Amino acid sequence: MAYINADRLKSALLLLAALCLVLGLGLFVAERPDAATLAWRVGVVPVLVALVVEILRSLWRGEVGLDIVAALSMTAALLSGETLAASVVAVMYSGGTFLESFAEGRARREMSALLSRVPRSATRYVAAGLEDVPLDAVEPGDLLLIHQGAIVPADGDIESAEAMLDKSALTGESMPVRLDRGAEAMSGSTNAGDAFDLRVRHRAADSTYAGIVRLVEAAQASKAPMARLADRYSLLFLAVTIALSSAAWWLTGDPIRAVAVLVVATPCPLILAVPVALVAGLSRAAHFGVLIKGAKPLEALSRIQTLVLDKTGTLTEGRPQIVSTEALNGMSDADILYFAAALEQASKHPMAQAIVAAARSQGLVLPSPENVSERPGDGLSGTIAGRHVIVGGLAYVSGQIGVQAVTGAALNVGTVLVAVAIDNRMAGTLTMADALREGTAELIANLRKLGIRRILLATGDRRAVADTVTKGLGLDGVRADLTPDQKVLLVLSEHKHGPVMMVGDGVNDAPALAAADIGIAMGARGAAASAEAADIVLLVDHLDRLLPGIEIAQRSRRIALQSVVAGIGLSVLGMIAAAFGYLTPVQGALLQELIDVAVILNALRALRIEPRIGQGSR
Repeated sequence: MAYINADRLKSALLLLAALCLVLGLGLFVAERPDAATLAWRVGVVPVLVALVVEILRSLWRGEVGLDIVAALSMTAALLSGETLAASVVAVMYSGGTFLESFAEGRARREMSALLSRVPRSATRYVAAGLEDVPLDAVEPGDLLLIHQGAIVPADGDIESAEAMLDKSALTGESMPVRLDRGAEAMSGSTNAGDAFDLRVRHRAADSTYAGIVRLVEAAQASKAPMARLADRYSLLFLAVTIALSSAAWWLTGDPIRAVAVLVVATPCPLILAVPVALVAGLSRAAHFGVLIKGAKPLEALSRIQTLVLDKTGTLTEGRPQIVSTEALNGMSDADILYFAAALEQASKHPMAQAIVAAARSQGLVLPSPENVSERPGDGLSGTIAGRHVIVGGLAYVSGQIGVQAVTGAALNVGTVLVAVAIDNRMAGTLTMADALREGTAELIANLRKLGIRRILLATGDRRAVADTVTKGLGLDGVRADLTPDQKVLLVLSEHKHGPVMMVGDGVNDAPALAAADIGIAMGARGAAASAEAADIVLLVDHLDRLLPGIEIAQRSRRIALQSVVAGIGLSVLGMIAAAFGYLTPVQGALLQELIDVAVILNALRALRIEPRIGQGSR
C-alpha cells in the first residue's frame, strides 16, 4: 500500500506541475503576468516540498543524491523571481521521478502465493471420528488424516502402513518416494498416493515449511536496496555545480547568473535517461519471456559474475521421462508403451502420468483399463483389450508372475526401471529419469560468453545423481544434499566473487532466490513461492531465456550510461555558457529540455535491442 500511495503522489505532483506550467503560459500570453507568476509558484512549491522531504530522508540514511541540485535550482529561481524557469524545472524533475517510480514498480508482486500454499486447516481424528480444525489448533501428538493430493501441514511420523510423498518442493527430488510406517514426513510435502495417517511431531508454526517461509522473509529483508545509477555521480556533479554557480555570482556580482547555472545543471539527463532506458529494457526482456520485476533487478542482472543453478526443474526437466525401452519375448517397443500407458491411466503416480503422456504424444489411442488393482508405490495390474497386464517396479512385477526377470537394461544413478508383464510373461522395461534439459551444455558456454565467470549447481538431491546429471558440463562446482538454509549459505558465500544470481523453481529454492543479488524463478512450472521470492521470472519453461535476459540488461545499462555521459556533458557546456551570461534562467531551462529530449530518444533505443547470443535455438 505504501508503494501505491507513493506512486499516486508522484503522479499528482507531475500533473499539478504540468497544468500550472501550461496555465501560467496562457495567463502570461493574456498579459496577466502576476496571475501567471502565481500559477507557476503553485505548481513549483508542492514539488519542492516533496523534494526537500525526500532529501532529508536520504541524508538520514547517509545518502547524498543529485536531487539536491534540483532543489537548489528551484529555490534559487523562486527567490530571484524566475518563476517560469522554476516551473520548467519542476515539470522536468517530477517527470523524472514519475518515470523512475514506474520502472521500479513494474511487475512488483507481494509474496502472497507462498502464504496461500500453506494449508489453512487439517483433518484430525477425534473420538467421534474426523473433524476439520484450523492449522493453529494442531498440537504435537495429534493424529491427522492426509488426503490424496493434500499438502502435509506439519512435520510428523507416518502411522499407516506406507505413504507416497512428493517432496520435490522441499528437497528437489523429482521422483515421489515411498515411506513406511514410522518414517518422518516433512511439512510442505504433497501426498502423491492414497490417504494416510500422520502423528504430529511439531506444531505447524515450528515445522519445515513454516521455516522456509521465515527464511524467505528474512532473506528479503536483509537485501539492501540498490542505489540509483544516477546517484553514483552525485557528489562530483554537485560539487562542480555549486563551485561554478558560486564563482559566476562572485566574479560578476549578478545572482541571476548563478540561478541560470543551477537551472542548466538540473540533473534531468540522469534522472530521466536511466529509468527510460531501463523501462525500455524491461519491456524488451518481456518480449522474450523474461519478466524482470523493476529497474533495479535489471541493472543488477547486467553485472552478475556468479550463477547458482538448482537441478530439478531448472537444469533438468523436473518430471520423469522415458529415456529408453527394452522389449522382451517378441514384443515391440510400441507394444510395451501401448499396454503400459493404457493400464497407467488408472494411476495418479507421476511416473504413470509421464508414461501416458509419452504414449499420447506418439498418437496412440489408449483403451480403458478394467479390473484394476493398485499397490501404491509398487505397481498395478488390470485387463487391457482382454489381456492381463502388470506394470510396476521390476521386483514387484517379477514377483507377481512368479519368475526371475531377465533384462539387459543398465540402471544408472538417478533412473527408475518400470517393468511390464503381459499374460504372466515379462514383456519389457521402460527406463525413466529426470532428463537434463536439451541444449544445456551450449547454454553454459553462452552464459560464459556473456561474462558469467562462475557457474555452480546447488541441489537437495543426492551427490551421485548430481554428478551424473552435470557430467561434461564444465561447471565450477557441484553442491549436493543441501537443505534450504544451506542453499542460502552457499549463495551468501559466493558474494565474495561478485554479484550472485540464483535460478530455481521449487519452494526449497525460495530462500536462496531471495538472498541472491538476483533471484530467477522458472515461472511456467515452478512453485509460486519461488516466483514471488525471485526478482525475475522466466515466463516460458526454457532456461535458455536467461541469455536474452542478461544481454538485454547489459545493453540497456550501456545505453543508459551513454545517455548519462552525453546529457551531463551537454549540461556542463550549458552551465559554462550560463556562467558567462550567454543563457538566461529561462533559456537554460529550455536548453535543458532539449537535452532531455535527446537523451530520452537515445534511451528508447533499448526498445529495439536484438539479442545476438544463443538465439539460434529459440
